[in-house]
Formats: sequence, C-alpha cells, structure tokens
Amino acid sequence: MVWVPLGSPRTDCLTLLHPPPNANSPKMSLEWLVAWSWSLDGLRDCIATGIQSVRDCDTTAVVTVACLLVLFVWYCYHVGREQPRPYASVNSLMQGADTNGLQNGYVYCQSPECVRCAHSEGLNQKLYHNLQEYAKRYSWSGMGRIHKGIREQGRYLNSRPSIQKPEVFFLPDLPSTPYFSRDAQKHDVELLERNFQTILCEFETLYKAFSNCSLPQGWKMNSTPSGEWVTFYLVNQGVCVPRNCRKCPRTYRLLGSLRTCIGNNVFGNACISVLSPGTVITEHYGPTNIRIRCHLGLKTPSGCELVVGGEPQCWAEGRCLLFDDSFLHTAFHEGP
Repeated sequence: MVWVPLGSPRTDCLTLLHPPPNANSPKMSLEWLVAWSWSLDGLRDCIATGIQSVRDCDTTAVVTVACLLVLFVWYCYHVGREQPRPYASVNSLMQGADTNGLQNGYVYCQSPECVRCAHSEGLNQKLYHNLQEYAKRYSWSGMGRIHKGIREQGRYLNSRPSIQKPEVFFLPDLPSTPYFSRDAQKHDVELLERNFQTILCEFETLYKAFSNCSLPQGWKMNSTPSGEWVTFYLVNQGVCVPRNCRKCPRTYRLLGSLRTCIGNNVFGNACISVLSPGTVITEHYGPTNIRIRCHLGLKTPSGCELVVGGEPQCWAEGRCLLFDDSFLHTAFHEGP
C-alpha cells in the first residue's frame, strides 16, 4: 500500500519532528495547530451527529437492539465457560456384565491407561477441555455438532439401538452403516493393496517366532471364549510402539503414507491380528463411531468370517474390508 500526501508534502511532517533552525519554524507550528484544531472540530461534529441520530430513532427499537447485543455477549460467554452436562459413564452403559469382567461379550484389560477399558469420565472431560481451548484460540464456528455431542453423551448413548452403541464416544449425524465402500478411502485402500506382498513378507518373518515360543515378545493375547486371538501393535491408541515398529519397518513406513490413518489420535490403532483355528470372538462394540476400521487380509483360509451389525462378510487375501466397529460385531475362524 502506498500513501500519497495531499496538500503539504511529506517533508513538512518530517520538519515538524525535527525542525531546522530557520525563520519558517513558527509559521509551520501555527499551521500545525490550526490543522489540529480543525481535526477536533470535525471529531466533535461527528459525535454530535451520532448522538442526534440515536435520539431520532425509535426508543423501542434501540432498546431491542441493545437487549439482543447483551444476550449475544452472554451466550458467547456461557458457551465458552460451561462444563459438560453429566453423562452416563461407560461402565453404566455396558450390559450383561459379570464378575469376571465380561461386558458386552468382551473381556477388558482393566488398564487405567486404556481409554476403552478404564471406564472413567476422564476422556469426555479431556475432550471438552481441548475443545474449549480450540474455541478460545479460533472459534466455535462449525463445531456445534461436536460441542453438542460431548455435552449430550449420556443421552445419545442411552438412546442408541443395541445394534450400534459405541462404548466411549458417539458423534451424531455421521453416516451409519456397518460396512463402507472401498471408494470411501480409495487412496489408502489402493496403497495398502499394492503393498500387500511387502506386509505379508514382514508378517511371515515375524510369525516364525511362534515356533520357539507360545507368545513371543511384542504379541498380546486377547481373551476369547474359545481358541486364541493374538495381536501385534505398531500403533496402540495413538501411541507408536517403537520396538514392534522396528520389526516391521516397511509396514510402519507405509502407515505414514496413508492420508487418513489417525495414528496420533487416542482412537487410532494399527496392528497385525491373528485368529487360530476354532477361535470365536464374542460380540462386542468398538469405542467410537468417528473412525472406520480397515482390515487387509494376509492369510485367510476358508471358514473365516466377520459379522458387523448382523451382516456377514469374508476377508480376501490382498483385499481391504472397511467397516464401522461401533456396530455390534464378532469374528471367527472355523476353518482348518
């Protein structure tokens, strides 16, 4: 932007700041004082005009506008300061609990660090706090659904049909379907399938350790009514597992190339999952509906099936299967 002086040149202003010792200085000072007096007169006239305009307006209209402004300011303050309303804890929402910790047909680890198993209100409080910090820095604009979702968790989860009832957090107005089309994540699906052989090679090398040990280092045994279900996490609840990632370096680097992998989010996971013959995973719900699970089949013999929301699907080697695990789901391996 260029400012062009009108009337007296810019050098006059510089002279006023640094007046040289000559006979013209008193004259310039007088001109400056006259200009300042004119500015004050203009400001006084502007204020007087504004006051007269208000007086000419209808009193009722002015009062109405003032009340609306006060209400708007109060609303902004209230939204920024209020705490989430009481919601039902995850523990109270789970049905069919027994003394052995079997809830919704799934045995939990009971770890205080586990977002899914701790059964505390801490996660929603943390979500709400982070949302408030974001709003202070930016704006509440466009986040009304998220804000309402956090405040109304108890009502949402209690009113959900039994076919879809996430155990930790439900966000309303998202697409609700057990399975998703491959086109929903086309880039990532194609990238995973192109690198199928790379992932399979690292898995086979990793799995050889089972020949010398019932549960090699890095693998986790999950509770099931029958059979064995083991998992090898590269990312667990948004946290990278360095020791495991070093054993699958190419697979781990591939995760970094995925556009929509939520690896740095508490709901983000990446793992290798293995079911032995005769394994049945009891029906259970995932923690949230804000994510889509993607399964890439590595070794899929006959007799293996995934059932989500009552709809069965079979895995295929080298192919991705997308589903919403907030729906009631199970998996089993009844093959050889």
